[in-house]
Amino acid sequence: MNIMSVPDVSVIVGAYEAMPYLVRCLESVEAQTLGSDRIEIVAIDDGSTDGTGEYLEEFAARTAIPTRVVRQANSGGPSGPRNVGIGMARGRYVFFLDADDYFGAESLERLVAMADRAGTDVVLGKVEGVNRGAPGSMWSRTAERVDVYGSQVVYTLSAQKLFRRELIERLGLRFDESLRTGEDALFTMEAYIRGNGVSVIADYTCYYLVGRDDGKHATKTGDYTLRFEATGALMALITALVPAGPKRDRLMVRPFTVGLIQQFGHGMLKQPERIRQHKLELAAPLMERYWTPGVAARIKVNERLRLECVALGRLDLLADMLAFIRAETVPEVVHRGRGRTPYLVFPHFGDKGSGLRDASYEVTVPDWLGKPGLRRIEAPKAVRRRKSLARRVARRVRTQVRALAVQRSHGSLPTRLGS
Repeated sequence: MNIMSVPDVSVIVGAYEAMPYLVRCLESVEAQTLGSDRIEIVAIDDGSTDGTGEYLEEFAARTAIPTRVVRQANSGGPSGPRNVGIGMARGRYVFFLDADDYFGAESLERLVAMADRAGTDVVLGKVEGVNRGAPGSMWSRTAERVDVYGSQVVYTLSAQKLFRRELIERLGLRFDESLRTGEDALFTMEAYIRGNGVSVIADYTCYYLVGRDDGKHATKTGDYTLRFEATGALMALITALVPAGPKRDRLMVRPFTVGLIQQFGHGMLKQPERIRQHKLELAAPLMERYWTPGVAARIKVNERLRLECVALGRLDLLADMLAFIRAETVPEVVHRGRGRTPYLVFPHFGDKGSGLRDASYEVTVPDWLGKPGLRRIEAPKAVRRRKSLARRVARRVRTQVRALAVQRSHGSLPTRLGS
């Protein structure tokens, strides 16, 4: 490739103690159908001591793909190497490839083609876990453009996506090096919100997310205080970028249900009292600032109730909820009011002294009775809309009938319509 030509994709690889996983990672870049003349690699060895840096230099010397290697002192996280890579990238697009993971052979060709065709700034390629789980709800269909506020893409905020470099430079997007975890969620969420659209490739596995046998995967490191810090940072970002209203509420569901609630699961009950209390203290300002009725109404009953217990600072109520869920108890359904609104009878339903409101038990989004997959229960909104429409039509007819009667009484209409 001519050194002055612009590659389609800059693949940024931040690597720390990445051997032997790095071998397959780089082989997957070489195997791309996009072609070596349309790719460049920017690799940053973040102070490794296991031969990672040496292997990168050896690879750069023999591969047909233009490859630049930076070796630096350990930065303490993935943000620093990625930011170095952004500063060096020349491609129209960038892709952040973790050194543990690898591409499907057609990944970059499909991702670039989608971005060029749709004109979008972010493209998600289907992810498959290897020796670990992977997000799945957003891969239901391939789409040139999805609504960030109405789709499942907010449930994958990792950095392993194709980003248009012009967007990154225009917004000055960089990874927050002060965060030890969750830094990619901030970067990706801002690109979602401020970019020119998001595309999804769901019919081809573009990215293989590898679980390391040695347990050293970055997402498994860090204590719980870092998780609260990252969750709070994401909530603050959403608040800063999206005005109050349904759109903000929809995005805010993500940090509450994939972030905060994980700190208050079954395992928490086995932790020392001081840690449980500390978690409540860390959660308190987040609940006070960001937990709103609009957010709560978009969350399933069992998760909403757990978060309400956290908002109240009541570990005793939370323990009752967790025990109920762990036992896979199927809650009774109670219908109330003229609209037959469904409520799920979890612990303390109707107990005014608990501080939990009956509204917290109301089914407001599609939900499950008991363990997911057993029995689905729908929110009554569609039924309410149909009934509301019927009532409006009936009122309109009654109004027209009364108006005709008045006109007849004044002799302004014949006694029989159409005569």
